[in-house]
Amino acid sequence: MSEETRDSNGAVLNDGDSVTLIKDLKVKGSGGVTLKRGTMVRKIRLTGDPAEIEANVDKVKGLVLRTEFVKKA
Repeated sequence: MSEETRDSNGAVLNDGDSVTLIKDLKVKGSGGVTLKRGTMVRKIRLTGDPAEIEANVDKVKGLVLRTEFVKKA
């Protein structure tokens, strides 16, 4: 069995959950887009790596986020 994916507070994340960013993040390769702290990210997808999730936000599609920078909404 694979490891559970957990957010920065230790809550278990599942496919389709919503998360909130806990830190401003500069998105590499997006022309200088910065996602602000408090941004809501809906309908996340789990990857094979318990430290990463996939998500789409308004400005960036197919974004991979580190779970250390999100908390479950």
